[in-house]
Amino acid sequence: MTPPRIVIVGAGPAGVRAAQALVECGVRPLVIDEGQRDGGQIYRRQPAGFTRPYAKLYGTEAAKAQSLHETFDALRAHIDYRPGTLAWNVTEGQLHAVHDGQAVTLPYDALIACSGATDRLMPVPGWQRAGCYSLGAAQIALKAQACAIGARTVFMGSGPLLYLVATQYLKAGANVAALLDTAPASKPWAALRGLLTRPRLAWLGVRMMALLRRRGVPVLQGVQPIAIDGDETRGATAVRVRDAHGRERRFEAEAVALGWHLRAETQLADLARCEFMFEPQSRQWLPRIDADGRSTVRGVYLAGDGARILGADGAEAAGRLAALAALADLGVDDGARRYTTEAADLRRTLEKMDRFRAGLVAAFPWPHAHAAALPDDTIVCRCECITAGELRACVHEKGSREVNRAKAFSRVGMGRCQGRFCGHAGAEIVAAAAGVPIEVVGRLRTQAPVKPLAMDTREAESA
Repeated sequence: MTPPRIVIVGAGPAGVRAAQALVECGVRPLVIDEGQRDGGQIYRRQPAGFTRPYAKLYGTEAAKAQSLHETFDALRAHIDYRPGTLAWNVTEGQLHAVHDGQAVTLPYDALIACSGATDRLMPVPGWQRAGCYSLGAAQIALKAQACAIGARTVFMGSGPLLYLVATQYLKAGANVAALLDTAPASKPWAALRGLLTRPRLAWLGVRMMALLRRRGVPVLQGVQPIAIDGDETRGATAVRVRDAHGRERRFEAEAVALGWHLRAETQLADLARCEFMFEPQSRQWLPRIDADGRSTVRGVYLAGDGARILGADGAEAAGRLAALAALADLGVDDGARRYTTEAADLRRTLEKMDRFRAGLVAAFPWPHAHAAALPDDTIVCRCECITAGELRACVHEKGSREVNRAKAFSRVGMGRCQGRFCGHAGAEIVAAAAGVPIEVVGRLRTQAPVKPLAMDTREAESA
């Protein structure tokens, strides 16, 4: 029997555990990884030659990071691993990728997309200034380059990643000027009920907040961002917010790290023609999957944060489950047996992770009202310099009540990031201006390539 051609996109927690399941069943997968080394964002490996210990680099998650890395090292001889490779398009039964300017077409019987997540960003007046980064970028600088984004950094946004990266900076010896959280200090019962499904993680969050305060870092909750001050010469110089009591507060800084939890990287699922569904709790569109990671397109499986933001532990379970489901669907006997044996336990793990995710969404809500109230001159799309006022004009003057129509008129989301930074906030502005629910305005449609290709990219070859 000809072995199935299975392609995995991503070598983070979901991708590594998917590859492990396939290898255990005698299948050699092709693993496409945009990064230069495995681990994904959360367990990003330090560059060769760096010698920082796991405890220093990953903190309380050091053992999990080391386990994932050691698993992948053991798999290397049994997989076709292609780092530094961008998966830029999906057509029926084929993944299109590029490495070092050479495009390649990869046929597959099953595609397991473990594409991860990126920061979910909310525009703030002045966020286009030099010195403004996403939380993920701030974390990459620390993990991969052993440096901070600035000598004095303000962290602003909401969600666990905000506290995690600020704490990592503090432990590394950086100057954390303030942590500014838009979520209120008091959490609704629904949030607490969800968070207590994983009490260790909830307690870890409390400890991070306590550490920041113990080290003298101002931690403000329930803030309303006003502006990031600065100029063209110096970039960002300060952050102004209104605190929970309505008082304006100003914190000097030469760098600002921004992030409001995470958004799933769903571009490949979109290009594969998977159906999407609107999730009202997080106010975003996500690909429709079954309990085992099957999408609505035959042969396409979605796992990890690229489908649902369940964290690293959830991604590992989802990756293994999706791989076993793919093997069962392809008629691989060993895979089918393992799927029958393991699927129920893996589903229960994911259900628990999803309850915790719901708690996080309730505890750290996406501040959609802030987007609706942005001043007209606030830049929303940093790539194309499109303002909130221009988006509102698309609604009031041109009748754009759908985000792709607003995109056509304004170019919002047409830049290098392809709407990753501005798409969610832009949709909120359009919805508020049109006076319709956010789900009515839809979502930005993905266009290939999902990220820019070099002009000298060579013609695709089959592989």
